[in-house]
Amino acid sequence: MKDRREFFASAFKGLCLCTAGGFLANLSLKADDDYALRPPGAEDEARFLSKCIRCGLCVKACPYNTLKLATLLDSAKNGTPFFKAREIPCYLCKDIPCIKECPTDALDKKHLEQGIESLKMGIAIVDSASCVAHWGIQCDACYRACLLIDRALKLELKRNERTAKHAFLLPSVDHEVCVGCGLCELACITEKPAIRVLPREYVLGKAGSHYVKGWDQEDEDRIKDADTSKYFDAKKATNYLNEGEF
Repeated sequence: MKDRREFFASAFKGLCLCTAGGFLANLSLKADDDYALRPPGAEDEARFLSKCIRCGLCVKACPYNTLKLATLLDSAKNGTPFFKAREIPCYLCKDIPCIKECPTDALDKKHLEQGIESLKMGIAIVDSASCVAHWGIQCDACYRACLLIDRALKLELKRNERTAKHAFLLPSVDHEVCVGCGLCELACITEKPAIRVLPREYVLGKAGSHYVKGWDQEDEDRIKDADTSKYFDAKKATNYLNEGEF
């Protein structure tokens, strides 16, 4: 009898270990990507997470079933809304119902007035190595899918130096205009999309406030009243080219 109890106890422990092992393996392989595309209006991740109450109302409001709530097996934080552009992109509803339904302003309602072109869900980037248009094969699938065609996504004409007879029509993304809907990624004909939408913080760099665009009046106005005394003492300065060093 004792041996029988020990047998069942060992079998139960083994089953638990197998289940736990499988669960942990799933967690380690939980997503192909380590990023999440958020719903329209959720631009600052920290702000969004501080306001989102995981209610799922935005998910229910989406007429295309684009949005879903993250589980432990997804890259997004558990219970928060996100979408995968390659599966179902954002179709940029003009009335943006997901933002309308958000009860906490986690999805910023300013976009209801500013319109869909003000959205910043992500930025599309092109992998020239796998994009067949860069091989010389005519393809404009992503370009045709873009709702902001010839603005967010354009085709650039480039001479084919290899043949000297043909031309490339290459997709080019304007990061200032792209809203990150993911329609281009869904339309891409390659096995793994050659154009992908990533969160803006993954793509954009930052030059730093000490750099100024001399041709941009607004940027120049930014430094008019700046206190530069801690960086530069005019009394001690000399012409280092002719008289010495600072």
